Amino acid sequence: MSSQPTAPIAETARQTADRLAAALAPAPRGLIIDGRAVPALSGKTFATENPATGETICQVAEGGAADVDVAVAAARRALVNPAWAAMSAYDRGQLLYRLADLIEREADELAVLECIDNGKPASLTRWVEIEGSIKTFRYFAGWTTKFGGETLPVSPRSGARILNYTTREPVGVCGLIVPWNYPMSMAAWKVAPALAAGCTVILKPAEQTPLTALRLAELALEAGIPAGVFNVITGFGEAGAALVAHPGVDKVAFTGSTEVGKAIVRGATGNLKKVSLELGGKSPQIVLPDADLGAAAASIAAGIFFNQGQTCTAGSRLYAHAAIHDELLDRVAAEAAKLTIGNGLDAGVNFGPLVSQEQWDRVASYVEIGQAEGAEVMIGGGRPAAHGEGFFFEPTILRGAGRDMRVVREEIFGPVLSALSWSDADDLVAQANDSDFGLSAGIWTNDIRQGHRLAAAVKAGTVWVNCFNMVDNATPFGGFKQSGWGREHGRQAMELYSETKSVWVNLS
Repeated sequence: MSSQPTAPIAETARQTADRLAAALAPAPRGLIIDGRAVPALSGKTFATENPATGETICQVAEGGAADVDVAVAAARRALVNPAWAAMSAYDRGQLLYRLADLIEREADELAVLECIDNGKPASLTRWVEIEGSIKTFRYFAGWTTKFGGETLPVSPRSGARILNYTTREPVGVCGLIVPWNYPMSMAAWKVAPALAAGCTVILKPAEQTPLTALRLAELALEAGIPAGVFNVITGFGEAGAALVAHPGVDKVAFTGSTEVGKAIVRGATGNLKKVSLELGGKSPQIVLPDADLGAAAASIAAGIFFNQGQTCTAGSRLYAHAAIHDELLDRVAAEAAKLTIGNGLDAGVNFGPLVSQEQWDRVASYVEIGQAEGAEVMIGGGRPAAHGEGFFFEPTILRGAGRDMRVVREEIFGPVLSALSWSDADDLVAQANDSDFGLSAGIWTNDIRQGHRLAAAVKAGTVWVNCFNMVDNATPFGGFKQSGWGREHGRQAMELYSETKSVWVNLS
């Protein structure tokens, strides 16, 4: 009896990476402006590196202020081009569905591309970045036919019969500036609602991670989105600053550090463009003595060590009740020990490198600062012995941290957990809220009444009770205090990219 034919084995992540590297290396990647890949007007390029090896993947066009001028002009033309401006809401939604399908078609390749450019393991980029982006585009595709104005009852002094209604119009040309920690996801979070609302966009990815942004724009063109609607400028701070200050840009959306967010607010004053900001965080993880310590420890470890701690919502401040403090830290350390550190192209790896040498130096300096201030390195604290190449940093716990230490007050953006002990509930809330940031918080307790009370008392845009780092396109995401302005996801995101017009019609 003859054997049945076997299905061909799909190429491994390393094989995909080798194929991509061979395709990318020969010529610099261009900017995407008005539907075409073009070099920077200056002719300059820069290298994008693989964080796991430090090796150059390819050269990328270094856009500047002159390129921003060209991209803004293209976006303004596209904004009034009937091919986009007169497109029905239904057809606009269909284009976004088609783009989601194309991302799904290219999912494995995009996951590897993100892995070699960002360092996050390919298995996680596939699950988080790419799958999340597919869902984001499909979610906002559905909003195109459901987002509009309303008819309002009014009482004019004249007694005239008046029909009053509102409409929603696209805010215009949007400059979208995204970070390097979740390049594809953050691009989708901004591009999808902006296009759903009928805007045109200029996407500025971080210089460390430009590759998936460029590929996303190529797929958008393949999906049928008209030229000039979705442009990409790669480059450094000069390009971002030019985009923020440009009088032809109507709105800026930014995800990144609070320091840069403040600079963006200042730069946007020229034409008083709309600004939305998702900024830094220093999220507390609050553990009550009645909590399920096994579940809490696993989630706390994931909350600080996922993506090597390079997450704005990272639960980097642990407030453990004195009665369970030592046991909980031991459990979190045990969870950290389960992580497999290595090149994200290898099967089984779930903890990759930091994004760059600059970021490695920043994280290392904070560990030194914490020790100088009196904290003890319980685990980690430096480069793993087996990973001399690349920008790897061990999962780290700083024990005995104090509320006034810099490692407790400042965002490190790396796999460093600062652990504090508490015994007084009122002081706990005061400590948790004693921060410039207010992006998110985690609460662990089996007393649901205490969970609700603490959730109400903590000043944060998102509070997770007996879970952490859960997000969904349907629920708003953003921060209190210096963690930002506005909310992404849901109807709130559509509102960020639209203007409300009130129309009065005299029927008398």
